[in-house]
Amino acid sequence: MIIDAHQHFWQLDLPFNYGWLHTEQHETICRSYLPADLQGHLKTCGVDKSVFVQTQHDVTENRWVLKLAEQNDFIAGVVGWVDLASGKCEEQLAEFKDHPKFVGIRHVVQDEPDDDFIIQPAVLHGLKVLQKHSVPYDLLFYTKHLKHAVTLGKALPELPMVIDHLSKPKIKDHVTAGWAKDLKAAARFPNIYCKLSGMVTEADWKNWKPSDLKPYVETALEAFGPERCMYGSDWPVCELAATYEEVYNALGEVLGAISETERNKIMGGTAQEFYRL
Repeated sequence: MIIDAHQHFWQLDLPFNYGWLHTEQHETICRSYLPADLQGHLKTCGVDKSVFVQTQHDVTENRWVLKLAEQNDFIAGVVGWVDLASGKCEEQLAEFKDHPKFVGIRHVVQDEPDDDFIIQPAVLHGLKVLQKHSVPYDLLFYTKHLKHAVTLGKALPELPMVIDHLSKPKIKDHVTAGWAKDLKAAARFPNIYCKLSGMVTEADWKNWKPSDLKPYVETALEAFGPERCMYGSDWPVCELAATYEEVYNALGEVLGAISETERNKIMGGTAQEFYRL
């Protein structure tokens, strides 16, 4: 089974915070994207299932997307949001955790003004609530936050965590220094995984080619192994730089001559195990 472990939906007429879309940089994706818009791309590429990942710091988005998942079999899982720093974290989680398609939590850490947000005591307490209930957590970091993965790995040895978008390395500038060291340090913790996603938007949007992504994919595979790496399209954000099909085919090209077993892990098996789909 092929699983896209990272995609989004948004609907601009809903009362959510889509301010980031209403910018010149993002004007080409400033429209609603719903399951019907994704389904054709999945079919073209032979992708069987997908995992929705949150965009809002709002439990209402969880409810909205879980309804979409109930109506669309191809949505295998929903990574939602709860307020990790709040005393109501566990109460919020209780509403969703037993839904068969609710598979994880994410917070947009990259946008927090405090670079140390994820290791604040209140947030660590919230992450321990996730660990208690065996709910996986998506780490949305820039490279400057990646050093915190070691702290999290030590503090939360039983919490499955996955680094989204390889922590957004500077692919456009062909920089691996610093990032590679921190990624390898994170990979030493067996409960930390990595998504091979979000790369084209870190590359040169107009002139990227699959070979630009290769050093980053190779570093991640060497550090985590195929059994802890998973494919994600980051659709529709990817459309800033590439079509869904181009993203899918680029990863296939970059993976090259790996074994069928390894490819099956990356393209679905790892996500299935991590999110218990």
